[in-house]
Amino acid sequence: MEFELVALGGTFDIIHVGHIALLEKGFSISKKVIIGLTSDEFASRNGKDLENKFEIRHSKLKSLIQEKFLKSDFEIVKLANEFGPAVVEGNVQALIVSTETHHKGDILNKLRDEKNLKPVKIISVPMVLAEDGNRISTTRIRDMEIDFTGKLC
Repeated sequence: MEFELVALGGTFDIIHVGHIALLEKGFSISKKVIIGLTSDEFASRNGKDLENKFEIRHSKLKSLIQEKFLKSDFEIVKLANEFGPAVVEGNVQALIVSTETHHKGDILNKLRDEKNLKPVKIISVPMVLAEDGNRISTTRIRDMEIDFTGKLC
């Protein structure tokens, strides 16, 4: 494994193949993955209309990881702000982001520098596109434009 500990985050309201791509990347390159799961309050502050409360999202995410990534070492933590433990955890070596959120890596490394922590490597995972060429998102799934694999409804 390339890393001992990496982090990634998301709301994971309706889990789709884009989320799975982030998780696959994390588990393929690290012994342990910290997954920051957005709190209901933080999601609301960012204008997200959640279908599932934190406890349900946590349970579904945990079940998916246990089924799809057997014997993987992971921890799911509640995110009350943009970065959570990736900022304060000195042992995090990399942050897994989508190409859409790549810029957040620079912000994170600036915050880590202020805390005298080593910068993390930013690993960008390409956005997963639906069959119409547009990105897969929970909003599009909720609006029944696509399913969780990106197939048009």
